[in-house]
Amino acid sequence: MNPLRSSVLSALLPPGVVVVGTRVGLPVLAMATLRLSSSSSFFAYQQQKVGLTAPQRPPSSFASTSPPPPLVVCSIPDRHHLPLSHSSAEASSGRISLGFCTRQSVGFCTRQQSWNRNLAVVAAAASVTEVGGGGSSSTISREEVVREDDPTNNVPDTVFGKIGLQLHNRKSHPLGILKNAIYSYFDETFPGVFHKVDNLLPIVSVKANFDDVLTPPDHVSRSYNDTYYVTADTVLRCHTSAHQAELLRQGLTHFLVTGDVYRRDAIDATHYPVFHQMEGLRVFTQQEWEAAGMDGTALAAQELKKTLEGLARHLFGDVQMRWVDTYFPFTDPSYELEIFFQGKWMEVLGCGVTEQQILCNNGCAGTTAWAFGLGLERLAMVLFDIPDIRLFWSNDSRFTSQFKSGQLGTKFKSFSKYPPCYKDISFWISDEFSENNLCEIVRGIAGDLVEEVVLIDEFTNPKKGKTSHCYRIAYRSMERSLTDDEINALQAEVRQQVESKLKITLR
Repeated sequence: MNPLRSSVLSALLPPGVVVVGTRVGLPVLAMATLRLSSSSSFFAYQQQKVGLTAPQRPPSSFASTSPPPPLVVCSIPDRHHLPLSHSSAEASSGRISLGFCTRQSVGFCTRQQSWNRNLAVVAAAASVTEVGGGGSSSTISREEVVREDDPTNNVPDTVFGKIGLQLHNRKSHPLGILKNAIYSYFDETFPGVFHKVDNLLPIVSVKANFDDVLTPPDHVSRSYNDTYYVTADTVLRCHTSAHQAELLRQGLTHFLVTGDVYRRDAIDATHYPVFHQMEGLRVFTQQEWEAAGMDGTALAAQELKKTLEGLARHLFGDVQMRWVDTYFPFTDPSYELEIFFQGKWMEVLGCGVTEQQILCNNGCAGTTAWAFGLGLERLAMVLFDIPDIRLFWSNDSRFTSQFKSGQLGTKFKSFSKYPPCYKDISFWISDEFSENNLCEIVRGIAGDLVEEVVLIDEFTNPKKGKTSHCYRIAYRSMERSLTDDEINALQAEVRQQVESKLKITLR
């Protein structure tokens, strides 16, 4: 068997499992389990080779000159260790049968190809991913999302690899715990009233994502620098508000929508290209506001604040609160709810009274409504003391074992703090340069090994009329110490791709 890169071993093997031999050219494990990590550990050792060789030789019928058989890669939402089984037909074809559950990502590639490709691609090299659940799942192929022949497409493999994982639907994950705590509040406060949706497809039309919620045509969020476009007319949703109009047209008047959302963004401890939101909306009829002796807008605003103040107390206890006037294109008036927590004011969510145009456009003329949206990661990081947003995607049992279903606010105990490695990159920028594009390249190469990308110096040469930026890239694994060799290899690839893709001049 060819030597295996430690990146793949790190991803596939549970702790203590070793390769003991081969079967039709595939590794045979000492334990009959197989695991795949979709986190950075999958491609953490991108360039490093290890000399693990099976003590047993492959069968003589499998000639060394033959191409290696396909390797089945799957992404398991609940991070289970699954039984490994081989049927005769599968063994003869060189495939492993995993008997996987729902929402899996499955990809086929030869081992030789996978060793030589960027392992970030291999980690997300699923040819199909199943999203949804509860009888309403759908299958999406990689070719439908990562359209390499479509110049309007800017979705990388690393982002496609997150589709269908649905962290918010894992009962013992911090995001799932928080989601269910919010559900519990609404169930207790409004028994049987709110319809809950948490498995809608993340690919939506530009109309649903922007137009239906009255996003201005020139709004920055429509930019290719900020949004993942699948085609010129479809995107990976930027917010759960993308489903608001659809659900109103279906006749729903009280609903909560939870899901993964996607944005091209900075790289730091609080930003990630995939995160999770919850959207809530409640419609009021004319009969309701007349019975209350108020106009529709006043009743909606009053009930909105009452409902969300109760939610804040449910999650954070008896905290001081304040309402801040703000602007959103889809609500008027619009507010942000802030709480005084751990010695400072913190934004909890944004909300407001739904614009009449949205209601009229979707079959709800003559009504009013309130709506709110909150980020699950933002709140979970505070409630569970999670210092880095990348941890939500970790498979490390030292992280996942700390949280239990129904236990809101369990404080995360750091299990390691490995040292960062800093690398600087300086270049003359072009007029088209965007920092988000730089971050996409760095993430695509280093995955979750990159902790932060920050601009540390900027100057303009008056003679040349050129502007130079210097960015500091912090590499740090949450699971192990990084070596100089692997960081140097990552940085070299970053420099090469930044120069070729961003049309800049390195200094």
